[in-house]
Amino acid sequence: MRVSRRGLVDPFIVMDVIKAAQQAEDEGRKIIHMEVGQPGTSAPQGALDAVAGAMQDGDPMGYSVTLGLDALRTRIAQLYGDWYDVDLNPERIVVTPGSSGAFTLAFTSLFDAGEKVGIGAPGYPSYRQILKALSLEPVVIETAENARYQPVPEDVAAYGLNGLLVASPSNPAGTMLGREALGALMEACSDADAAFISDEIYHGLEYEMPSVSALEISDDAYVINSFSKYFSMTGWRIGWMVVPEDHIRRVERIAQHMYICAPHVSQVAALAAMDCEAELDTYLDTYARNRALMLDGLPRAGFRRIAPPDGGFYVYADVSDLTDDSRVFAREILDEAGVAVTPGLDFDPTRGKGTLRFSYAASTDDIREGLDRLATFMDARAG
Repeated sequence: MRVSRRGLVDPFIVMDVIKAAQQAEDEGRKIIHMEVGQPGTSAPQGALDAVAGAMQDGDPMGYSVTLGLDALRTRIAQLYGDWYDVDLNPERIVVTPGSSGAFTLAFTSLFDAGEKVGIGAPGYPSYRQILKALSLEPVVIETAENARYQPVPEDVAAYGLNGLLVASPSNPAGTMLGREALGALMEACSDADAAFISDEIYHGLEYEMPSVSALEISDDAYVINSFSKYFSMTGWRIGWMVVPEDHIRRVERIAQHMYICAPHVSQVAALAAMDCEAELDTYLDTYARNRALMLDGLPRAGFRRIAPPDGGFYVYADVSDLTDDSRVFAREILDEAGVAVTPGLDFDPTRGKGTLRFSYAASTDDIREGLDRLATFMDARAG
Protein backbone atom coordinates (compact mmCIF):
# COMPACT_ATOMS: atom_id res chain seq x y z
CA MET A 1 0.00 0.00 0.00
CA ARG A 2 1.29 3.47 -0.83
CA VAL A 3 2.29 5.81 1.98
CA SER A 4 2.99 9.52 2.35
CA ARG A 5 6.30 11.15 3.07
CA ARG A 6 4.79 12.58 6.26
CA GLY A 7 5.65 9.33 8.00
CA LEU A 8 9.36 9.92 7.42
CA VAL A 9 9.84 11.60 10.77
CA ASP A 10 12.70 10.83 13.12
CA PRO A 11 12.17 8.53 16.10
CA PHE A 12 11.81 10.05 19.55
CA ILE A 13 15.05 8.76 21.06
CA VAL A 14 13.99 9.24 24.67
CA MET A 15 11.17 6.76 24.07
CA ASP A 16 13.79 4.22 22.98
CA VAL A 17 15.70 4.93 26.20
CA ILE A 18 12.52 4.42 28.24
CA LYS A 19 11.95 1.10 26.45
CA ALA A 20 15.50 -0.07 27.18
CA ALA A 21 15.14 0.97 30.82
CA GLN A 22 11.87 -0.94 31.06
CA GLN A 23 13.54 -4.05 29.64
CA ALA A 24 16.26 -3.77 32.29
CA GLU A 25 13.61 -3.47 35.00
CA ASP A 26 11.81 -6.51 33.60
CA GLU A 27 15.07 -8.39 34.10
CA GLY A 28 15.03 -7.44 37.78
CA ARG A 29 17.35 -4.43 37.81
CA LYS A 30 16.54 -1.21 39.64
CA ILE A 31 16.85 1.69 37.21
CA ILE A 32 17.05 5.32 38.26
CA HIS A 33 15.01 7.35 35.79
CA MET A 34 16.70 10.60 34.78
CA GLU A 35 15.50 10.31 31.19
CA VAL A 36 11.80 10.85 31.44
CA GLY A 37 10.24 14.28 31.04
CA GLN A 38 7.40 13.81 33.45
CA PRO A 39 6.85 14.38 37.17
CA GLY A 40 7.37 11.44 39.47
CA THR A 41 4.19 12.45 41.28
CA SER A 42 0.57 11.69 40.45
CA ALA A 43 -2.19 14.11 39.61
CA PRO A 44 -3.20 16.15 42.68
CA GLN A 45 -5.59 14.37 45.03
CA GLY A 46 -8.27 16.98 44.43
CA ALA A 47 -8.25 16.10 40.73
CA LEU A 48 -8.63 12.40 41.46
CA ASP A 49 -11.44 13.08 43.92
CA ALA A 50 -13.27 15.24 41.38
CA VAL A 51 -13.21 12.47 38.77
CA ALA A 52 -14.32 9.84 41.29
CA GLY A 53 -17.17 12.08 42.40
CA ALA A 54 -18.30 12.72 38.83
CA MET A 55 -18.34 9.01 38.09
CA GLN A 56 -20.27 8.20 41.26
CA ASP A 57 -22.81 10.87 40.35
CA GLY A 58 -23.35 9.20 36.99
CA ASP A 59 -21.93 12.05 34.92
CA PRO A 60 -21.73 10.56 31.39
CA MET A 61 -18.81 12.84 30.53
CA GLY A 62 -19.58 12.81 26.83
CA TYR A 63 -18.38 15.35 24.31
CA SER A 64 -17.82 18.84 25.61
CA VAL A 65 -17.98 21.81 23.27
CA THR A 66 -14.87 21.92 21.11
CA LEU A 67 -13.18 24.83 22.87
CA GLY A 68 -13.56 23.18 26.27
CA LEU A 69 -15.74 23.32 29.37
CA ASP A 70 -16.72 26.91 30.16
CA ALA A 71 -15.78 26.47 33.82
CA LEU A 72 -12.30 25.26 32.91
CA ARG A 73 -11.69 28.06 30.42
CA THR A 74 -12.84 30.60 33.00
CA ARG A 75 -10.53 29.10 35.62
CA ILE A 76 -7.56 29.14 33.23
CA ALA A 77 -8.26 32.81 32.51
CA GLN A 78 -8.17 33.41 36.28
CA LEU A 79 -4.72 31.79 36.39
CA TYR A 80 -3.42 34.45 33.99
CA GLY A 81 -4.67 37.11 36.35
CA ASP A 82 -3.13 35.40 39.38
CA TRP A 83 0.25 34.58 37.80
CA TYR A 84 0.80 37.41 35.34
CA ASP A 85 -1.71 40.14 36.18
CA VAL A 86 -3.23 39.69 32.71
CA ASP A 87 -6.97 40.25 32.22
CA LEU A 88 -7.74 37.45 29.78
CA ASN A 89 -11.03 36.85 27.98
CA PRO A 90 -11.88 33.14 28.58
CA GLU A 91 -13.24 32.92 25.04
CA ARG A 92 -9.66 33.11 23.75
CA ILE A 93 -8.78 29.83 25.49
CA VAL A 94 -8.84 26.57 23.53
CA VAL A 95 -8.65 23.40 25.64
CA THR A 96 -6.65 20.75 23.76
CA PRO A 97 -5.61 17.08 23.99
CA GLY A 98 -2.30 17.89 25.64
CA SER A 99 0.14 20.49 24.40
CA SER A 100 0.83 18.19 21.44
CA GLY A 101 -2.71 18.78 20.23
CA ALA A 102 -2.19 22.49 20.68
CA PHE A 103 0.99 22.50 18.58
CA THR A 104 -0.73 20.64 15.76
CA LEU A 105 -3.67 23.01 15.93
CA ALA A 106 -1.45 26.10 16.03
CA PHE A 107 0.72 25.02 13.11
CA THR A 108 -2.36 24.13 11.05
CA SER A 109 -4.05 27.45 11.80
CA LEU A 110 -1.03 29.68 11.20
CA PHE A 111 0.94 28.20 8.30
CA ASP A 112 0.48 26.88 4.78
CA ALA A 113 2.44 23.92 3.40
CA GLY A 114 6.09 24.73 2.74
CA GLU A 115 6.31 27.76 5.04
CA LYS A 116 9.29 28.15 7.35
CA VAL A 117 8.97 27.95 11.13
CA GLY A 118 12.00 28.66 13.27
CA ILE A 119 12.79 26.55 16.33
CA GLY A 120 15.85 26.77 18.54
CA ALA A 121 18.34 23.94 18.98
CA PRO A 122 18.66 22.47 21.49
CA GLY A 123 14.90 22.18 21.64
CA TYR A 124 11.98 19.81 22.06
CA PRO A 125 12.27 17.28 19.19
CA SER A 126 8.55 16.93 18.48
CA TYR A 127 8.44 20.52 17.22
CA ARG A 128 10.50 19.47 14.21
CA GLN A 129 8.65 16.27 13.58
CA ILE A 130 5.14 17.72 13.84
CA LEU A 131 6.13 20.49 11.43
CA LYS A 132 7.57 17.95 8.98
CA ALA A 133 4.46 15.76 9.23
CA LEU A 134 2.35 18.82 8.35
CA SER A 135 4.46 19.55 5.24
CA LEU A 136 6.00 22.62 6.87
CA GLU A 137 9.72 23.41 6.92
CA PRO A 138 11.28 23.40 10.38
CA VAL A 139 14.21 25.82 10.42
CA VAL A 140 16.60 24.70 13.14
CA ILE A 141 18.40 27.67 14.68
CA GLU A 142 21.63 26.70 16.40
CA THR A 143 21.39 28.84 19.51
CA ALA A 144 24.43 30.01 21.45
CA GLU A 145 25.39 29.51 25.06
CA ASN A 146 25.84 33.27 25.49
CA ALA A 147 22.23 33.69 24.30
CA ARG A 148 21.17 31.15 26.92
CA TYR A 149 20.35 28.63 24.20
CA GLN A 150 17.49 30.81 22.95
CA PRO A 151 16.87 32.37 19.51
CA VAL A 152 17.73 36.05 19.07
CA PRO A 153 15.74 38.70 17.14
CA GLU A 154 18.17 38.74 14.23
CA ASP A 155 17.29 35.13 13.46
CA VAL A 156 13.80 36.03 12.24
CA ALA A 157 14.97 38.05 9.21
CA ALA A 158 18.16 36.08 8.67
CA TYR A 159 16.26 32.84 8.09
CA GLY A 160 13.29 34.40 6.28
CA LEU A 161 10.87 32.90 8.78
CA ASN A 162 7.10 32.77 8.49
CA GLY A 163 6.91 31.99 12.17
CA LEU A 164 8.98 31.46 15.29
CA LEU A 165 8.37 29.12 18.22
CA VAL A 166 10.15 29.70 21.51
CA ALA A 167 10.02 27.88 24.84
CA SER A 168 10.71 29.51 28.19
CA PRO A 169 11.62 27.67 30.38
CA SER A 170 13.10 25.57 27.61
CA ASN A 171 13.46 21.86 27.17
CA PRO A 172 16.18 20.59 27.50
CA ALA A 173 18.27 23.50 28.81
CA GLY A 174 15.77 24.97 31.30
CA THR A 175 16.77 28.53 30.38
CA MET A 176 14.26 31.37 30.47
CA LEU A 177 13.64 34.53 28.48
CA GLY A 178 13.26 37.73 30.46
CA ARG A 179 10.71 40.36 29.51
CA GLU A 180 13.15 42.38 27.40
CA ALA A 181 14.47 39.38 25.44
CA LEU A 182 10.98 37.93 24.89
CA GLY A 183 9.63 41.31 23.82
CA ALA A 184 12.46 41.77 21.33
CA LEU A 185 11.69 38.42 19.70
CA MET A 186 8.00 39.24 19.48
CA GLU A 187 8.77 42.65 17.97
CA ALA A 188 11.08 41.07 15.38
CA CYS A 189 8.29 38.69 14.37
CA SER A 190 5.79 41.54 14.12
CA ASP A 191 8.17 43.54 11.92
CA ALA A 192 8.63 40.53 9.62
CA ASP A 193 4.92 39.60 9.55
CA ALA A 194 5.87 36.28 11.12
CA ALA A 195 3.65 34.41 13.58
CA PHE A 196 4.89 34.03 17.15
CA ILE A 197 4.21 30.91 19.25
CA SER A 198 5.19 30.75 22.91
CA ASP A 199 5.55 27.33 24.54
CA GLU A 200 4.93 27.96 28.24
CA ILE A 201 4.33 24.41 29.44
CA TYR A 202 7.02 24.63 32.14
CA HIS A 203 5.59 27.79 33.69
CA GLY A 204 5.12 27.40 37.41
CA LEU A 205 8.38 25.44 37.65
CA GLU A 206 10.78 28.29 38.36
CA TYR A 207 13.37 28.60 41.10
CA GLU A 208 14.92 32.07 41.16
CA MET A 209 12.66 34.32 39.08
CA PRO A 210 9.14 34.04 37.67
CA SER A 211 8.49 33.17 34.05
CA VAL A 212 7.23 35.88 31.72
CA SER A 213 4.23 35.06 29.55
CA ALA A 214 4.05 36.39 26.01
CA LEU A 215 0.57 37.64 26.92
CA GLU A 216 2.15 40.15 29.29
CA ILE A 217 3.70 41.80 26.24
CA SER A 218 1.20 41.41 23.41
CA ASP A 219 -2.01 39.64 22.42
CA ASP A 220 -0.52 38.99 18.97
CA ALA A 221 0.73 35.50 19.77
CA TYR A 222 -0.33 31.91 20.23
CA VAL A 223 0.47 30.78 23.78
CA ILE A 224 0.53 27.06 24.60
CA ASN A 225 0.46 25.47 28.03
CA SER A 226 -0.32 22.10 29.55
CA PHE A 227 -1.42 20.36 32.71
CA SER A 228 1.39 17.82 32.27
CA LYS A 229 4.27 19.50 34.08
CA TYR A 230 3.38 21.90 36.92
CA PHE A 231 0.04 20.17 37.48
CA SER A 232 1.63 16.67 37.23
CA MET A 233 -0.96 15.27 34.82
CA THR A 234 1.02 13.87 31.88
CA GLY A 235 -1.13 10.83 31.11
CA TRP A 236 -4.37 12.78 31.25
CA ARG A 237 -3.45 14.44 27.94
CA ILE A 238 -4.92 17.86 28.64
CA GLY A 239 -3.54 21.25 27.67
CA TRP A 240 -4.64 24.62 26.38
CA MET A 241 -3.83 27.38 23.95
CA VAL A 242 -4.57 31.11 24.01
CA VAL A 243 -5.17 32.76 20.63
CA PRO A 244 -5.93 36.31 19.48
CA GLU A 245 -9.64 37.13 19.52
CA ASP A 246 -9.89 37.25 15.72
CA HIS A 247 -8.48 33.70 15.54
CA ILE A 248 -10.99 32.04 17.86
CA ARG A 249 -13.48 30.89 15.23
CA ARG A 250 -10.87 29.71 12.71
CA VAL A 251 -9.14 27.62 15.39
CA GLU A 252 -12.47 26.28 16.60
CA ARG A 253 -13.43 25.14 13.09
CA ILE A 254 -10.17 23.24 12.65
CA ALA A 255 -10.39 21.67 16.13
CA GLN A 256 -13.97 20.51 15.52
CA HIS A 257 -12.72 18.24 12.76
CA MET A 258 -9.32 17.32 14.20
CA TYR A 259 -10.41 16.00 17.59
CA ILE A 260 -13.98 17.23 18.43
CA CYS A 261 -12.92 18.10 21.98
CA ALA A 262 -10.35 17.30 24.63
CA PRO A 263 -11.21 14.31 26.87
CA HIS A 264 -14.08 15.38 29.12
CA VAL A 265 -12.84 13.37 32.11
CA SER A 266 -9.46 15.07 31.87
CA GLN A 267 -11.13 18.48 31.80
CA VAL A 268 -12.96 17.63 35.03
CA ALA A 269 -9.65 16.62 36.62
CA ALA A 270 -7.84 19.69 35.32
CA LEU A 271 -10.43 22.08 36.71
CA ALA A 272 -10.05 20.59 40.19
CA ALA A 273 -6.24 20.47 39.93
CA MET A 274 -6.10 24.24 39.56
CA ASP A 275 -7.29 24.62 43.16
CA CYS A 276 -4.67 22.26 44.60
CA GLU A 277 -1.97 24.89 45.11
CA ALA A 278 -0.77 23.56 48.47
CA GLU A 279 -0.13 20.07 47.11
CA LEU A 280 1.44 21.41 43.92
CA ASP A 281 3.77 23.60 45.96
CA THR A 282 5.11 20.47 47.69
CA TYR A 283 5.91 19.05 44.25
CA LEU A 284 7.80 22.23 43.39
CA ASP A 285 9.70 22.01 46.67
CA THR A 286 10.83 18.52 45.67
CA TYR A 287 12.07 19.73 42.29
CA ALA A 288 13.93 22.58 43.98
CA ARG A 289 15.71 20.14 46.30
CA ASN A 290 16.49 17.84 43.40
CA ARG A 291 17.80 20.74 41.33
CA ALA A 292 20.20 21.73 44.11
CA LEU A 293 21.40 18.13 44.39
CA MET A 294 21.97 17.94 40.63
CA LEU A 295 23.84 21.23 40.41
CA ASP A 296 26.16 19.97 43.13
CA GLY A 297 26.33 16.27 42.27
CA LEU A 298 26.71 16.31 38.49
CA PRO A 299 29.93 18.40 38.51
CA ARG A 300 31.27 16.21 41.31
CA ALA A 301 30.63 13.17 39.13
CA GLY A 302 32.45 14.77 36.20
CA PHE A 303 29.63 16.45 34.25
CA ARG A 304 30.87 20.01 34.67
CA ARG A 305 29.71 21.84 31.54
CA ILE A 306 26.04 22.39 32.24
CA ALA A 307 23.50 25.04 31.26
CA PRO A 308 21.99 26.93 34.22
CA PRO A 309 18.46 25.51 34.60
CA ASP A 310 16.26 28.49 35.52
CA GLY A 311 13.07 26.44 35.29
CA GLY A 312 11.58 23.09 34.38
CA PHE A 313 13.22 19.95 35.74
CA TYR A 314 16.17 19.22 33.46
CA VAL A 315 19.91 19.76 33.36
CA TYR A 316 21.53 19.88 29.92
CA ALA A 317 25.18 18.88 29.92
CA ASP A 318 27.90 19.27 27.32
CA VAL A 319 29.75 15.94 27.39
CA SER A 320 31.77 16.42 24.21
CA ASP A 321 34.92 16.05 26.35
CA LEU A 322 33.71 12.58 27.31
CA THR A 323 32.17 11.18 24.12
CA ASP A 324 31.45 11.86 20.47
CA ASP A 325 28.33 9.67 20.49
CA SER A 326 25.79 10.58 23.16
CA ARG A 327 23.51 7.67 22.23
CA VAL A 328 26.26 5.11 22.87
CA PHE A 329 27.32 6.96 26.03
CA ALA A 330 23.75 7.00 27.37
CA ARG A 331 23.46 3.26 26.75
CA GLU A 332 26.77 2.70 28.56
CA ILE A 333 25.45 4.65 31.55
CA LEU A 334 22.22 2.63 31.55
CA ASP A 335 23.97 -0.74 31.25
CA GLU A 336 26.77 -0.08 33.74
CA ALA A 337 25.29 2.41 36.23
CA GLY A 338 21.60 1.58 35.97
CA VAL A 339 20.76 5.24 35.32
CA ALA A 340 18.64 6.19 32.32
CA VAL A 341 19.54 9.53 30.70
CA THR A 342 18.58 11.07 27.36
CA PRO A 343 21.07 11.55 24.49
CA GLY A 344 21.21 15.11 23.22
CA LEU A 345 20.57 13.99 19.64
CA ASP A 346 16.86 14.26 20.41
CA PHE A 347 17.24 17.99 20.99
CA ASP A 348 19.99 19.05 18.61
CA PRO A 349 20.60 16.96 15.46
CA THR A 350 24.01 18.52 14.88
CA ARG A 351 25.59 19.17 18.26
CA GLY A 352 23.55 16.68 20.27
CA LYS A 353 26.11 13.91 19.77
CA GLY A 354 28.07 15.64 22.52
CA THR A 355 25.29 16.39 25.03
CA LEU A 356 23.05 14.62 27.54
CA ARG A 357 19.85 15.65 29.32
CA PHE A 358 19.31 14.71 32.96
CA SER A 359 15.82 14.95 34.43
CA TYR A 360 15.38 15.65 38.14
CA ALA A 361 11.62 15.04 38.23
CA ALA A 362 11.97 11.76 40.17
CA SER A 363 11.90 11.39 43.95
CA THR A 364 14.69 12.99 45.95
CA ASP A 365 15.87 9.58 47.17
CA ASP A 366 16.18 8.40 43.57
CA ILE A 367 18.09 11.54 42.58
CA ARG A 368 20.57 10.99 45.41
CA GLU A 369 21.05 7.35 44.46
CA GLY A 370 21.36 8.21 40.78
CA LEU A 371 24.06 10.79 41.46
CA ASP A 372 25.98 8.27 43.59
CA ARG A 373 25.76 5.72 40.78
CA LEU A 374 26.92 8.28 38.22
CA ALA A 375 29.90 9.23 40.37
CA THR A 376 30.88 5.56 40.77
CA PHE A 377 30.48 4.96 37.04
CA MET A 378 32.59 7.98 36.09
CA ASP A 379 35.31 7.05 38.57
CA ALA A 380 35.51 3.56 37.09
CA ARG A 381 35.50 4.95 33.56
CA ALA A 382 38.37 7.32 34.38
CA GLY A 383 40.29 4.71 36.19
